[in-house]
Amino acid sequence: MRYLYTLFLCASLAAPACAEQIAYTVRSTEIKQQPFSDAPTVAKLGENASVNILSRQGGWVNISSGQARGWIKMLSLRYTGTASKQGDTGLQSLINVGRSGSSGITVATGVRGLSEEDLKNAKPNPRELEKLQTFAANKTDAAKFASDANLKTQRLDYLPASGNP
Repeated sequence: MRYLYTLFLCASLAAPACAEQIAYTVRSTEIKQQPFSDAPTVAKLGENASVNILSRQGGWVNISSGQARGWIKMLSLRYTGTASKQGDTGLQSLINVGRSGSSGITVATGVRGLSEEDLKNAKPNPRELEKLQTFAANKTDAAKFASDANLKTQRLDYLPASGNP
Protein backbone atom coordinates (compact mmCIF):
# COMPACT_ATOMS: atom_id res chain seq x y z
CA MET A 1 0.00 0.00 0.00
CA ARG A 2 2.81 2.38 0.89
CA TYR A 3 4.42 1.63 -2.49
CA LEU A 4 1.20 2.63 -4.31
CA TYR A 5 0.95 5.85 -2.32
CA THR A 6 4.56 6.79 -3.20
CA LEU A 7 3.97 5.96 -6.86
CA PHE A 8 0.80 8.07 -6.93
CA LEU A 9 2.56 11.01 -5.25
CA CYS A 10 5.47 10.91 -7.71
CA ALA A 11 3.10 10.71 -10.69
CA SER A 12 0.99 13.63 -9.48
CA LEU A 13 4.04 15.84 -8.98
CA ALA A 14 5.57 14.94 -12.34
CA ALA A 15 2.38 15.38 -14.39
CA PRO A 16 2.51 19.20 -14.55
CA ALA A 17 6.17 19.02 -15.62
CA CYS A 18 5.24 16.88 -18.59
CA ALA A 19 2.27 19.04 -19.55
CA GLU A 20 2.75 20.71 -22.91
CA GLN A 21 3.36 24.44 -22.68
CA ILE A 22 1.86 26.73 -25.28
CA ALA A 23 3.26 30.13 -26.20
CA TYR A 24 2.58 32.83 -28.80
CA THR A 25 5.00 34.78 -30.95
CA VAL A 26 5.30 38.46 -30.05
CA ARG A 27 6.50 39.38 -33.55
CA SER A 28 7.05 37.73 -36.91
CA THR A 29 9.91 35.30 -36.50
CA GLU A 30 11.87 32.65 -38.36
CA ILE A 31 11.99 29.01 -37.29
CA LYS A 32 15.60 27.85 -37.53
CA GLN A 33 16.81 24.29 -38.18
CA GLN A 34 19.25 24.53 -35.25
CA PRO A 35 19.53 26.93 -32.27
CA PHE A 36 21.86 29.37 -34.07
CA SER A 37 21.16 32.71 -35.74
CA ASP A 38 22.96 31.63 -38.92
CA ALA A 39 21.21 28.23 -39.16
CA PRO A 40 18.98 27.58 -42.18
CA THR A 41 15.41 28.91 -41.88
CA VAL A 42 12.79 26.13 -41.84
CA ALA A 43 9.65 28.32 -41.85
CA LYS A 44 8.35 31.72 -40.81
CA LEU A 45 5.68 32.50 -38.23
CA GLY A 46 3.59 35.64 -38.05
CA GLU A 47 2.83 37.66 -34.94
CA ASN A 48 0.59 35.90 -32.37
CA ALA A 49 1.20 32.45 -33.89
CA SER A 50 0.58 29.61 -31.43
CA VAL A 51 3.52 27.27 -30.78
CA ASN A 52 4.07 24.20 -28.62
CA ILE A 53 7.21 24.32 -26.49
CA LEU A 54 9.21 21.10 -26.83
CA SER A 55 12.47 22.01 -25.06
CA ARG A 56 14.85 24.86 -24.28
CA GLN A 57 18.54 25.36 -24.93
CA GLY A 58 20.16 28.59 -23.79
CA GLY A 59 18.28 31.51 -25.35
CA TRP A 60 16.53 29.23 -27.86
CA VAL A 61 13.30 27.26 -27.67
CA ASN A 62 12.55 24.12 -29.68
CA ILE A 63 8.95 24.45 -30.90
CA SER A 64 6.37 22.89 -33.16
CA SER A 65 3.66 24.85 -34.93
CA GLY A 66 1.47 23.05 -37.42
CA GLN A 67 3.79 21.03 -39.65
CA ALA A 68 6.82 23.18 -38.81
CA ARG A 69 9.30 22.20 -36.13
CA GLY A 70 12.53 23.95 -35.17
CA TRP A 71 14.14 26.60 -33.00
CA ILE A 72 13.18 30.21 -32.31
CA LYS A 73 14.65 32.81 -29.96
CA MET A 74 13.20 32.71 -26.46
CA LEU A 75 12.52 36.45 -26.47
CA SER A 76 10.23 36.05 -29.50
CA LEU A 77 7.63 34.28 -27.34
CA ARG A 78 4.94 35.20 -24.86
CA TYR A 79 4.25 32.28 -22.54
CA THR A 80 0.79 31.33 -21.38
CA GLY A 81 2.09 29.16 -18.52
CA THR A 82 0.83 25.75 -17.46
CA ALA A 83 0.73 26.41 -13.74
CA SER A 84 -1.50 28.49 -11.56
CA LYS A 85 -0.11 31.91 -10.81
CA GLN A 86 -0.11 31.42 -7.04
CA GLY A 87 0.58 28.63 -4.64
CA ASP A 88 2.73 26.33 -6.77
CA THR A 89 4.22 23.58 -4.68
CA GLY A 90 6.59 20.67 -5.09
CA LEU A 91 8.10 20.02 -8.49
CA GLN A 92 6.09 22.80 -10.15
CA SER A 93 7.78 25.44 -7.99
CA LEU A 94 11.17 24.26 -9.25
CA ILE A 95 10.01 24.63 -12.83
CA ASN A 96 8.68 28.15 -12.26
CA VAL A 97 11.91 29.69 -10.98
CA GLY A 98 11.65 32.42 -13.64
CA ARG A 99 8.25 33.66 -12.44
CA SER A 100 7.81 37.06 -10.89
CA GLY A 101 5.11 39.62 -10.35
CA SER A 102 1.41 39.23 -11.03
CA SER A 103 1.73 39.03 -14.81
CA GLY A 104 3.03 35.46 -14.91
CA ILE A 105 6.33 34.20 -16.21
CA THR A 106 9.30 36.41 -16.94
CA VAL A 107 12.54 35.15 -18.36
CA ALA A 108 16.05 36.56 -18.19
CA THR A 109 18.80 35.32 -20.45
CA GLY A 110 22.48 36.06 -20.24
CA VAL A 111 25.90 34.94 -21.32
CA ARG A 112 27.67 32.35 -19.25
CA GLY A 113 31.33 33.04 -18.64
CA LEU A 114 34.23 30.70 -19.21
CA SER A 115 35.77 28.86 -16.30
CA GLU A 116 39.51 28.56 -15.76
CA GLU A 117 39.21 24.91 -16.84
CA ASP A 118 37.50 25.96 -20.10
CA LEU A 119 40.35 28.34 -20.84
CA LYS A 120 43.01 25.72 -20.11
CA ASN A 121 41.32 23.22 -22.45
CA ALA A 122 40.61 25.70 -25.24
CA LYS A 123 41.67 24.68 -28.74
CA PRO A 124 41.98 26.89 -31.82
CA ASN A 125 39.23 26.70 -34.43
CA PRO A 126 40.69 27.69 -37.83
CA ARG A 127 37.27 27.82 -39.53
CA GLU A 128 35.95 30.31 -36.98
CA LEU A 129 39.11 32.41 -37.35
CA GLU A 130 38.59 32.53 -41.12
CA LYS A 131 34.97 33.53 -40.56
CA LEU A 132 36.07 36.27 -38.14
CA GLN A 133 38.59 37.62 -40.63
CA THR A 134 35.80 38.22 -43.18
CA PHE A 135 34.50 40.96 -40.87
CA ALA A 136 37.76 42.95 -40.95
CA ALA A 137 37.74 46.33 -42.67
CA ASN A 138 40.66 47.52 -44.78
CA LYS A 139 41.97 51.09 -44.60
CA THR A 140 39.93 52.22 -47.64
CA ASP A 141 36.66 50.85 -46.26
CA ALA A 142 37.35 52.40 -42.85
CA ALA A 143 38.09 55.80 -44.41
CA LYS A 144 34.88 55.66 -46.48
CA PHE A 145 32.84 54.73 -43.40
CA ALA A 146 34.36 57.66 -41.45
CA SER A 147 33.69 60.05 -44.32
CA ASP A 148 30.07 58.86 -44.77
CA ALA A 149 29.47 59.31 -41.03
CA ASN A 150 31.13 62.77 -40.98
CA LEU A 151 33.73 61.59 -38.47
CA LYS A 152 36.79 63.77 -37.93
CA THR A 153 40.37 62.67 -37.38
CA GLN A 154 41.58 63.10 -33.84
CA ARG A 155 45.18 62.54 -32.83
CA LEU A 156 45.87 60.83 -29.51
CA ASP A 157 49.17 60.50 -27.72
CA TYR A 158 50.27 57.06 -26.64
CA LEU A 159 49.56 56.14 -23.04
CA PRO A 160 52.63 55.89 -20.83
CA ALA A 161 53.95 52.39 -20.21
CA SER A 162 52.81 50.64 -17.03
CA GLY A 163 54.43 51.95 -13.90
CA ASN A 164 55.56 55.20 -15.62
CA PRO A 165 53.20 58.12 -14.84
